[in-house]
Amino acid sequence: MTWKDAPTHTIQVGGVQFAYRQLGPSTGVPVVFLTHLAAVLDNWDPRIVEGIAARHRVITFDNRGVGASSGSTPTTIEQMASDAVTFIRALGFDQVDLFGFSMGGMIAQVIAQEEPGLVRKMILAGTGPAGGDGIDKVTRISYLDTARALLTRRDPKEFLFFTRTPNGRRAAKEFLARLEERTNDRDKAISIGSFRAQLKAIHQWGKQKPADLASIPQPVLVMNGESDKMVPSKNTVDLDRRLPNSQLVLYPDAGHGGVFQFHEDFVKRALEFL
Repeated sequence: MTWKDAPTHTIQVGGVQFAYRQLGPSTGVPVVFLTHLAAVLDNWDPRIVEGIAARHRVITFDNRGVGASSGSTPTTIEQMASDAVTFIRALGFDQVDLFGFSMGGMIAQVIAQEEPGLVRKMILAGTGPAGGDGIDKVTRISYLDTARALLTRRDPKEFLFFTRTPNGRRAAKEFLARLEERTNDRDKAISIGSFRAQLKAIHQWGKQKPADLASIPQPVLVMNGESDKMVPSKNTVDLDRRLPNSQLVLYPDAGHGGVFQFHEDFVKRALEFL
C-alpha cells in the first residue's frame, strides 16, 4: 500500500473522535507524526511517510478540532500535547517515537517533558524551544504570506516553507505536486477558527519563558533549512544546544520545509537515527 491509498480510521476517546491514517509494519515502536500549523492528514509528504514506513509503522492524525477530528481546537501547545498523548494511549501504545514538524515539534517537546516514559526517540524539524527568538512573529508572517499567495494565486507554503531561489522554487513545486497524489478520501481543510486557535497557541509558545530542556534525555535529531523564515533557523541551533542528547542537521539553500526539499536525505538520516 502507498500513502495515497492508506484508509482513514477514527477512534473515539475522551469525547473526541480522532481521525488517523497509518502505514508500514504492524510490529515494533511506531513513529507518530505531529503536524504543523493548519495541516490536516493530506499535508504529509508521501515520500517521507512511505520512506519511514518501509521499516516502521507510521501513524498520522488530525489534532482535535482539525480536519476530520471532532471537538474544539486547543489554544495552547500544552493542550495539544495532552490530546496527542490521549490519542497515542487510546491506540494502546506504551512507547513511541515522535516526528514533530514546526508546531508539531513544539508539541513533541511538551510530550517528552510531561510523559518521558512514552517517548523513545524524537525527530524535531523546523521548530524551536519555548520562548525562541522570533516564534511570536509566526502569526504576522503567516498572514502576510497567505495574502501574498492569494494575490499571486499560489499556495502559501511556497512562500512559508521554501526559499525563493531556483532550488527552493523547484522544490516547492515538486512538494505541492506530491501532496496532490491522493485523489480519494481526502481530508477536510482546517477551519478559520481552528487556524486562529493554533496561531494563538504558537504565539503564546513564543512568548513563554525560555525552556530548560535538560530534562529530555532521549536521543533527538534536530533538523531545519538554514534559511527558515517562519521559525528562524537560529532556534533550531538553540534547540540542539539545549537538548543534552541531540544531533543537528541544517540543509543549505532551504527554508522551513527543508526536510521536504531534501526528503531523500531526510528519510535516510531518519531511518539511521531510529
